Amino acid sequence: MHINVAEIARQVKAAAEELLEIAQLKSGQILIIGCSTSEVRGAKIGSLGSEEIAESILNALVEVCARDEVRLAIQCCEHLNRALVVTRSTMDEYRLQEVSVMPVAKAGGSLAACAMRLTGDAVVVEELAAHAGLDIGNTMIGMHLKKVAVPVRLQQKTVGHAPVVAARTRPKLIGGERAVYRC
Repeated sequence: MHINVAEIARQVKAAAEELLEIAQLKSGQILIIGCSTSEVRGAKIGSLGSEEIAESILNALVEVCARDEVRLAIQCCEHLNRALVVTRSTMDEYRLQEVSVMPVAKAGGSLAACAMRLTGDAVVVEELAAHAGLDIGNTMIGMHLKKVAVPVRLQQKTVGHAPVVAARTRPKLIGGERAVYRC
């Protein structure tokens, strides 16, 4: 099963760029990524991970996020309770709790393992509340989004064979019938 990694990178860039534009993330805000490289290849989630695909996806995401100074959080798989790989500076700024684990392809997922290997100051944290998210292959990122997630319909509907689901967040609307809202 051959996958064109350049095409995968192009699709990831298109999805991430569109989401960042719609979500209007500000410098320093967090974009969470969940990704099954197995699904990208057209296989069942967790069955046929690929470091080559993971590296292509990670490089595309780093490039897109760097332009807007958006922080990236890479979700691990269910075997690590969907913990997240972030930079130490993200952990410190958001006062996140570091956990002791090293994601590997079969326990954490190929993308998380790649992020640990290629990001100089990567750490793993147990949870966070991201401002927007990109889910490639139905990896269930919702638990790591801020309380009010709003679905975003992207033009880029797949990455390889994997479906793409996106969300942005917004503040809660509170106050009842006399309240006035800005959104």
